[in-house]
Amino acid sequence: MEFKGKVALVTGAGTGNGEAIAARLHAGGACVALVSRRLEQVESVSRSIDPEGARTVALEADVRDPKAMEGAVRRTLERFGKLDLAVNNAGITGPAGVPVQDLEAEIWREVIETDLTGIFYSMKYEIPAMLANGSGAIVNMSSANGLVGLAGMASYTAAKHGVIGLTRSAALELAESNIRVCAVAPGYVATPRIMDSGKEVTDWMAGLHPMKRLATREEVADLVAYLLSDRAAFMTGSVHSIDGGYTAQ
Repeated sequence: MEFKGKVALVTGAGTGNGEAIAARLHAGGACVALVSRRLEQVESVSRSIDPEGARTVALEADVRDPKAMEGAVRRTLERFGKLDLAVNNAGITGPAGVPVQDLEAEIWREVIETDLTGIFYSMKYEIPAMLANGSGAIVNMSSANGLVGLAGMASYTAAKHGVIGLTRSAALELAESNIRVCAVAPGYVATPRIMDSGKEVTDWMAGLHPMKRLATREEVADLVAYLLSDRAAFMTGSVHSIDGGYTAQ
């Protein structure tokens, strides 16, 4: 079990990619703090992957609130004694098909605060715990649209580009402290939310990728697990696409 003895924190762990990542890390032997602003969701995931509750804790925290994220890290340390791994996955997409000039300022702020500032707040409190531990690994969730533009989704695209810049800066700052920081940039993934969009929409999304399908959540989780593992010990500051060729076009 590659993560036996390790403690991980995953934001946005109540559904989608975050749920799959939490399950993958737990299956690999890690103790996992599952964080979401919807407590009932992470409690359900916790019960599903760890019925005895021996190696999981469900925590309610909104990544847009620095005090909440400070508290989530503190409660993780209180429960498990340390923090080795973090996956900053919580995010929202915002509306699609809205030109910049028509985008409501409040929508812009909400997406940026969740998808970019939320990762900053998460890292702000994860990093000191890892420094105290003497090592660590962080994976930040960007997007294929953090590497290319996407018309009509300026706030999401800007936030995900920002995640990559934040990841690279932090990686340089922490390189000599034995803490690695990488980013993952998925294309469209077959999460429950996307699959609920209907066949016409999912077929359209699949067609955007040269491989003509969506990624599975498990594929994303496996990549994240690899980057957190000792097998990726010389990888930091890097961005890893898992997009079926989307950004190669």
